Amino acid sequence: MSEEKMVLRVENVTMQFGGVMAVNDLSIDVPEGKIIALIGPNGAGKTTAFNCITGVYEPTNGLVEFMGQPMVRNHPTGKMKKQYLGQDGEKYIHDPVLNPSPDKITHLGIARTFQNIRLWKSMTVFDNVLTAKHMRAKQNVFSATFRTSTKEERRMRQETADLLAEQNLLQYQNELATSLPYGLQRRLEIARALATDPKLLLLDEPAAGMNPQETQELADFIVETREKYNLTVFLIEHHMDLVMRISDYIYVIDFGSEIAQGVPREIQSNQRVIDAYLGVSEDE
Repeated sequence: MSEEKMVLRVENVTMQFGGVMAVNDLSIDVPEGKIIALIGPNGAGKTTAFNCITGVYEPTNGLVEFMGQPMVRNHPTGKMKKQYLGQDGEKYIHDPVLNPSPDKITHLGIARTFQNIRLWKSMTVFDNVLTAKHMRAKQNVFSATFRTSTKEERRMRQETADLLAEQNLLQYQNELATSLPYGLQRRLEIARALATDPKLLLLDEPAAGMNPQETQELADFIVETREKYNLTVFLIEHHMDLVMRISDYIYVIDFGSEIAQGVPREIQSNQRVIDAYLGVSEDE
């Protein structure tokens, strides 16, 4: 994968909470235009890794590069210098610390969805997407105050309507977002992420709570969305049928550490992965 252009590179990222290692020396490459999956048992550290990438957590150590540029970087400091249990604690000590907030990371071109749907409950379907569109608005305080940005507002509203139409959600535009069926709420959350015009889309268990038919439709939807919007996709998922069907490459972690990586057929036959998901019998 090293010859491909990397949209995201996670290098030696460790997230330690006190004496607990949630993510341990994790390195992941996400090439442009690919669908990369991060899988592992419950509690393996997958969402924590996403939170380190998107600025929700400040990692204890490690580097995250986006589009070839350092975006997140840290090393153990203060009391953590003595408590640190991970590797490479001195590797980034001479480089400036970088800890951008989630909104700044979104501006760079990374959008995400969450394991638990986080739509704005009191807003309509239309306004959920329109609000995300405002993140890329070209107006300032002066234009907003004196309403000189009418043209800009019209443009965003039209783009919102176009996006909802493309996602087959326009017929629900005036309904409260939380009144939609579960599968459509998931699709709306992805549409809202697309409204920020991302280069990289992070999906945290997008098929959670879906039945087999909805999961199959979602798999098609993710592939179509990747192609239509020229996206790179990095996803966490427990539905192995979906992961094996659409992923170009898979990383597997357990207890915060990588235990395997490879293309789907390699992961399916990897004994360490099978043991991590199914457990090893006491006789062994």
